[in-house]
Amino acid sequence: MIVATRPNHSQFAVNPDLIERIHANPDTTLVLVDGSIFTVTETMAEVIERIAAYRARVIAIAHGIPERVTERVPERAARIPIRPASEIAEAARPVELDRVRARRLERSLAGRR
Repeated sequence: MIVATRPNHSQFAVNPDLIERIHANPDTTLVLVDGSIFTVTETMAEVIERIAAYRARVIAIAHGIPERVTERVPERAARIPIRPASEIAEAARPVELDRVRARRLERSLAGRR
């Protein structure tokens, strides 16, 4: 979970795996996969850093890496170049994604029989 702050200064925790989109126009809003929308005081970059740090902690715990090593991740994450959406779209493999979705659908249907 990552902690975010609402405009009224109350804090709440949100599962970053459920965040679908982050908008910054001018307020930063988190849109969850279920359609819930949360306005937060953090910038988009801060939210992204917290998500990266959270995921680094999860991986570190899974691999038994000491937590002190993962404390530096936000600094490193800030230096990682962000690829333009056009490059990401070119690298995407929709056929592979469709195969994955088809397998998931087959498994879920098989479980209902």
